[in-house]
Amino acid sequence: MNVLTISDLHGRTVWKKANTDAYDRVIFLGDYTDSHVFDDETIYGNLNEVIQCKLRQPDKFVLLIGNHDAQYLHFPYYRCSGFRERAQPELSALLTEHKDLFQIAHQQGNFLFTHAGATHKWLTHFLAETGYNAGEFTPDINLAGLLNEANQQAGSDRNRLFEVGLVRGGSNAFSGPVWADRSETIVDFLTGFQQVVGHTPVSDFTTTGNEAGSITYTDVLQTKTAFYEVIIPD
Repeated sequence: MNVLTISDLHGRTVWKKANTDAYDRVIFLGDYTDSHVFDDETIYGNLNEVIQCKLRQPDKFVLLIGNHDAQYLHFPYYRCSGFRERAQPELSALLTEHKDLFQIAHQQGNFLFTHAGATHKWLTHFLAETGYNAGEFTPDINLAGLLNEANQQAGSDRNRLFEVGLVRGGSNAFSGPVWADRSETIVDFLTGFQQVVGHTPVSDFTTTGNEAGSITYTDVLQTKTAFYEVIIPD
């Protein structure tokens, strides 16, 4: 399967330059909203166009949630920098209307796609707090399914997805897969998974790890127009 990932648009329309017809699946890694450059109307219109792609081809397009999107989707919770008070009602309404189109994670075999990445420490904490036995967890289990199910629950299970660690200015012991910083994931990425994430800006696509486990950082749109491609064995 040929997969194209598009990270951290923040209102950018450059994703339209990608030849999405050439790929079996296109995964947006979140952070469609908030910008230092684009106005509210541009951000809203761009997000709506992404949503229309998903509506037309629901199996081809995957829309993940970033920390900047969560503050509108789950308003008034999970606030972060860049919040646009005047744009909030319309963005929240758009995201809420189409909330079933968005998810926390996508998994294809041992490839795991999230906005920011999951660490061993956070996952162990999450599984223990939600009643799963971390000792029995293997990549054969649908981790993305567990994370997406938690996002559907209002309350403590969902809150754990949006935990923010000290390195990102939060008060939690570890950051969740929507907030994890590169300094956290690069030293504690999951064994058995090949993770692909955005969130932390990098100048070039960067992979740390090997076949036993890795994480690839793809948020390059601040410096160039490029989209990360991966071929996943059927």
